[in-house]
Amino acid sequence: MSKVVVERSGAVRTLWLNRPEKRNALDRELLDAMIEALRAPIADEDRVVVIRGKGSVFCAGLDMAERRGSVGSGQASGIETMLRAIELCPLPVVAVVQGDAIAGGNELALHCDMVVASDAARFGMSLAQVGLAPNWFLAKKLIEVLGPVTTREMLLLGDPLPATKLHALGLIARCVPPGQLEEEASKIIERLAANAPLSLKAMKALTVRQLEFRDQIKHDDVDALVQAAMRSEDAQEGMKARLEKRTPHFRGR
Repeated sequence: MSKVVVERSGAVRTLWLNRPEKRNALDRELLDAMIEALRAPIADEDRVVVIRGKGSVFCAGLDMAERRGSVGSGQASGIETMLRAIELCPLPVVAVVQGDAIAGGNELALHCDMVVASDAARFGMSLAQVGLAPNWFLAKKLIEVLGPVTTREMLLLGDPLPATKLHALGLIARCVPPGQLEEEASKIIERLAANAPLSLKAMKALTVRQLEFRDQIKHDDVDALVQAAMRSEDAQEGMKARLEKRTPHFRGR
């Protein structure tokens, strides 16, 4: 069974994260399938790409069991490749978030051009609670979308924030009760699909180009701190504790 299901309906291409039994956690196979789907040639009739998650959770982030074996190896860069593919997709990308979007799932949603969420959903970065830290590529998106205050709250506390709060702050496009999610998402997607395709592509390119300056900011020292956290004993303890569903005991080393 494919971990990413691609559906086409008229002008809309939908990519379904299809690992509900693992809360749509992003393992290497799923990441590769998403990258392939996002880089697939755009058909003449395509106008919008939609990303959704099967089951009750949108995406729980990188697969913790797989990640424990790859800490410090650079394998986590697969998520960066996927997120960059979303940014570079010439079509508008809409995330329809029916449930929690945590860590890599949070980044996945916020890298999309628009987010339509259920008010039962939560967005969060729980890395501090397991001894990890987001690298420059991941953190800069949070600051761009959420601003410094909400980013600090999300990162330093590690607790998920309700979709209602993000919507009230103007950080996601729509937030509606679960029973209205499909209708609201359809409205947004249909409106995008009805707009002039060349205009949409130009506007998408403009927003991506405007953000390119961020990559020129010096961040080698920040990367070193992130790598030190990832290779720490605390990181191994934090991930082990999360898998064992217990409170981690951090030692600061």
